[in-house]
Amino acid sequence: MEEFEKKRIALIGGAGFIGHHLALALKEEGAEVFVLDSLQVNNILAFTVTDDIPNKDLYLSILNSRLDLLREAGIPLYIQDARDYHTLSKLLGAIDPDTIIHLAAVAHAGKSNKDPYSTFDHSLRTLENALDFARGENMNVSHFIYFSSSMVYGHFPSGEVTEETPCNPLGIYGALKFAGEKIVIAYNQVFGLPYTIVRPSALYGERCVSRRVGQIFIENAMRGLDISVNGDGNDRLDFTYIGDLVEGIKCVLRSPASRNEIFNLTYGESRTIGQMANILRKHFPNVEIRYLPKDELTPDRGTLSVEKARKLIGYEPKYPLERGFPEYIRWYRSIWPERK
Repeated sequence: MEEFEKKRIALIGGAGFIGHHLALALKEEGAEVFVLDSLQVNNILAFTVTDDIPNKDLYLSILNSRLDLLREAGIPLYIQDARDYHTLSKLLGAIDPDTIIHLAAVAHAGKSNKDPYSTFDHSLRTLENALDFARGENMNVSHFIYFSSSMVYGHFPSGEVTEETPCNPLGIYGALKFAGEKIVIAYNQVFGLPYTIVRPSALYGERCVSRRVGQIFIENAMRGLDISVNGDGNDRLDFTYIGDLVEGIKCVLRSPASRNEIFNLTYGESRTIGQMANILRKHFPNVEIRYLPKDELTPDRGTLSVEKARKLIGYEPKYPLERGFPEYIRWYRSIWPERK
């Protein structure tokens, strides 16, 4: 714990799926953790005012449980819109972090393509504000961590990509994530701000409300509904359990070798959507699966090599799909409204 005890870590967008898991884990390691979040993007304020959301009451319960866990852990939550440069800077100045982890974004490719203005506003504008604070001469920020995405690669040219694979993003979401990477690197070039860029992929795990593929599978099965798969089930994704990603960020924070580097932080082995569906069938034998046309803006993907992260920062993912997805299913069964 000693290596974390002196760290003051600000998580911008820290009440989200990744952020709250990360905040709880870093607090447990002994760090001083501060969460900044507007609660507007895919969070409790948005879910409160929107009616056309499947399982809305369940999601509001999950979102409230995130806030309860942060409060119980003694992690301060500042309800702050990161698009407001002056108030964000004032708040960060009072917190005085040595590490900033930038998570704020519209983290959904489909929503990004439908509303590019909002995506830009919540992704790049918030990023630029955080970076501009971090590069200030009187600030103590010594590490800026930016959450990018596997979507920056676009169509994988082969079954596996490394951090050196040329990026050719497809659609608004991937393009803005790649633009964010370039801006982070530029701030290092101009101002010497140390950074780490991480590229997750196909995340799943407890307390997610983003309607990712695994979440939809489980919820439909719990409700006795058919499972819809876009494509023929052979599309491959590098499914990554949230616990592995959190351990990867701990490695990034521990290791000086992470500075000014880009890392794939995934499980490191792609699986087909059909394989995920087969695991689901073991827990829900009567589930029916329907195959639909694939979205043309969904890139063909595969494995993200994690060898660089293994060698440089000691990252070792532990949750293959056969271990992580059943954990996720068990958690869903424990919180499903009918059980209460």
